Amino acid sequence: MADPIHSGTFELRRPARFLLSPGVSSPFRVAALHGYGMNAAEMLHLTRQLLGPEPDIAALEAPNSFNLGRDYRTTTCGYNWGTRDTAAFHIDLHHEMINGLLAQLGWNAPDVLLLGYSQSVGLNYRYVATHPGCVRAAAALCGGIPANWDESAGPPLETALLHVARAEDEFFPAHDVARFEERLRRRASDVEFHLLPGRHRFPLTASALVQSWLRRVFPL
Repeated sequence: MADPIHSGTFELRRPARFLLSPGVSSPFRVAALHGYGMNAAEMLHLTRQLLGPEPDIAALEAPNSFNLGRDYRTTTCGYNWGTRDTAAFHIDLHHEMINGLLAQLGWNAPDVLLLGYSQSVGLNYRYVATHPGCVRAAAALCGGIPANWDESAGPPLETALLHVARAEDEFFPAHDVARFEERLRRRASDVEFHLLPGRHRFPLTASALVQSWLRRVFPL
């Protein structure tokens, strides 16, 4: 008879990487989290295009790396925030990374926008629900809402939420997207939702509406 196989875990300390781009002048600062297969540099560039030159932007890089192709010697590296099999671990790690980023930069909650694209969106929603008051606002671009979002009880979140979805998003079906605004309003008192045409792409065309929302949430 074969010996039984046991599984175990132990903790490792590892650095978290981010890129910081100082802005010109702004009443808010941005913690930006990228999507699956991207990296901090890509997210920093896209976020700057979306928001313009004013805010400070810190792009946080996901903890898991992988090669974006078959030949590891010639392909670039992408990053992701975890898988379903490791969800509990990576949810905690994601929260720890955001808290660490804000502490490292000395950013105060009333001044912070947490912005996520694609895979990081659901994790960001979990963060604002678990850590109320740690950021003033959260902007979600082309991502989903946690499955258990509706099940949690408690007072309405004070974090202002902006969700920008795509009508032809290949990862988030239209029948799910149609319920996003209603679901968000069950937990948050300040919700703005926009459905734009197009597939699953970073919505640079939403720049005007995002900046209009920011002027309301972070008045001068």
